[in-house]
Amino acid sequence: MRRALLDLAPLRTSRAFRRLWVGQTLSGFGGQMTVVAVMFQVWQSTHSTIWTGAVALAQAVPLVALGLFAGAVVDRVDRRTFYVAMTAGQAVSSVLLAVQAFVGGVPVVGVVLLVAVQSCFVAGGGPASKTFVVALLPPEQLAAGLTLRRISFQGALLAGPAVAGLVLGWLGVGACYAIDAVSFAGTLYGACKLPSLTVPAGAAARSGLRGVRDGVDFLVRTPLVRGALLTDLATTVLSMPISLFPLINAERFGDDPRTLGLFLSAIAVGGLVASLFSGTFTRLTRPGLAVLGGSAVWGLALALFGLAPDRWLGLACLVLAGAADTVSVVSRSTVVQAHTPPELLGRVGAAEQIVGQAGPDVGNLRGGVVADATSGVTALVSGGILCVVAVVLVGAATPQLWRGAGGAAGAGGAAGVGGAAGAAGSGDPGETGGSGRPDGSADSSLPGGVEDSGAPGGRGDPGGVTAQR
Repeated sequence: MRRALLDLAPLRTSRAFRRLWVGQTLSGFGGQMTVVAVMFQVWQSTHSTIWTGAVALAQAVPLVALGLFAGAVVDRVDRRTFYVAMTAGQAVSSVLLAVQAFVGGVPVVGVVLLVAVQSCFVAGGGPASKTFVVALLPPEQLAAGLTLRRISFQGALLAGPAVAGLVLGWLGVGACYAIDAVSFAGTLYGACKLPSLTVPAGAAARSGLRGVRDGVDFLVRTPLVRGALLTDLATTVLSMPISLFPLINAERFGDDPRTLGLFLSAIAVGGLVASLFSGTFTRLTRPGLAVLGGSAVWGLALALFGLAPDRWLGLACLVLAGAADTVSVVSRSTVVQAHTPPELLGRVGAAEQIVGQAGPDVGNLRGGVVADATSGVTALVSGGILCVVAVVLVGAATPQLWRGAGGAAGAGGAAGVGGAAGAAGSGDPGETGGSGRPDGSADSSLPGGVEDSGAPGGRGDPGGVTAQR
């Protein structure tokens, strides 16, 4: 039974990982408060869904536009230093959001621009953060470490908005932004205490477009990594259900707002349950099979949700979907990081972040368009079926996923990142416990995180259906 539960070994054996995880968990909580505060402030100022939609656009565009270039930079510099700089930039952005809220008089376009600026720092910090787990933990703890990152996001997703609502009613939007800014202190402390994570000079990424092209070439020619990302992209594009929830609620469940609120909660509950019992899949020797299986169950559960005759059975289907999503996301990140060479982790992490951001956005748009032409049930059921078909096709085209073929390039070679500099620079003998690596060390939307970005709604997200995967 104990082997089926959440594996806490990474927190016990790696002091560096523990500090970073605690800090990012606190920051993720603050980030979810900012999500609510930004939407509330923009809506109160404009009463326009166009402006609230602009907030989401301001978060997404920098991640997609800058992600691969930022990933190339991550693969050229000391990742710890770069991550500290990007995190500091996000913290300053939160301070500016708090200042404008307390001072007042700032036009709504200024608020949206601040969100966009913060997202630019996320575009760099996200890929850097995705390189840490494989560098700080031994290969056998990689999946457990990614699961812990996932569960911290889910906890922040459940608690952050609820606390934000109380703070908004009591102290106003400025207090939410201020809490978010203060929450970065833990992340900065954990990041500053990391060992040096410099890519060896001979393996550093080439500058500009050449470095980006090298990362894309790796994705194209590596079936395991390509197949894992394609599975996730196909799943989110074809079966993302969030935009359909209000219509499904109106068509099937009497348009009861209490039921609508339970839809997202049910997915989150399923994810938390899967995380608590993550030992059942993080110890599998073929995580690629879990990627395919989790994605297929996600699509099947959503199709059944669309056909459910009553709300409680429908909610049970969403709980199952949330659990399957966690299995798929954690296993996907395990495959990607374990089979990516250390010198390419930044660029591949950036690609994973883009997939986690763009996939759910496109999927929600697809669902809305199909529902407008047919019905919410048709869009949901057809999307779930198409998801299962796509997973089968990707699995057939990428047998390495379910056969478990291929060596663990990333996990096996991560010790080369940092090298002796990490051992000399950490200054903490406790960092070595559990890893035995020469670097003296013991951290990838979201359908949503994110799996580990830092924008409102995505910070610290290893992936999630309501934000980034």
